[in-house]
Amino acid sequence: MSKGIILLSGGLDSLVSLGVGIEEYNIKLALTFDYGQKSAMQEKNASKAICDYYKIQHKVIKLDWLKDITHTSLVSDDKLPEGLNNPEISAKSVWVPNRNGLFLNIAGSFADGEGYDYILIGANKEEGMTFPDNTEDFIKRVNAEFEYSTRKKPEVIAPLINFDKNDIVKQALKYAVPLELTRSCYAGGEKHCGKCESCLRLKNALLKNGCENYIEVLF
Repeated sequence: MSKGIILLSGGLDSLVSLGVGIEEYNIKLALTFDYGQKSAMQEKNASKAICDYYKIQHKVIKLDWLKDITHTSLVSDDKLPEGLNNPEISAKSVWVPNRNGLFLNIAGSFADGEGYDYILIGANKEEGMTFPDNTEDFIKRVNAEFEYSTRKKPEVIAPLINFDKNDIVKQALKYAVPLELTRSCYAGGEKHCGKCESCLRLKNALLKNGCENYIEVLF
C-alpha cells in the first residue's frame, strides 16, 4: 500500500495539509525541523500534539548548522517584522537559506530509504506570491530532481497550492481539522504574538470564516 510523509511545522498550512491529505496519501510520518528558530520549541510541541491527534509517527530533525548560516530575524536577536504592508521586506527578514529545498531533500531520503511514495508540503498560493519555494514551479522542479536522485522517486504533493489563507481555513473547517492545535507564530511566546506576518495572516483568515473562538484560544 502507498504511504506518505508530511513536512510538519505545526503551522496552519502544514496542519491543514495533513488533515486534508492523511487518508488519500496514507500519511504515516511527520518530519519537524529544529534549526534554532525562535519558535522551535513551540513548533515541536504543536507538531507532536497534532501527530498524537492523527495517530501518526513524529520525528524531529535537528539542523544546528543551518542557524549558523541564517542571518535573519527568525533565528537572530533582531526584531521580527510586524504587519502585512510590506511582504517583500518581511520575506527577506524571515528567509532561511534553501529551507524548503533542504527539508524536501531530507524527506526524499526518508522516502527512498523507507519506501514512502508521497511527500506532502504546505505550500500555498498566498505565500507563493513572496516565497518562490512555495510555488507550483518549485514543486515540479523538486519532483524532477527526485527522478534522478532517488530510486523510489517519491512525488511531492502540495494539497493547498491553489489556496490562499482564507481558503485554507475553509478546508480546515470542511475536514474538521483541529485548528486549536496550530502554531503559526514566528515568535517564541506561550501564545501567538498577534503582530508578526504569520500571525496576522492566520488571524485575518479566521475572522473571515467566523472563527473567533479559535482566536480566543490561540492569541
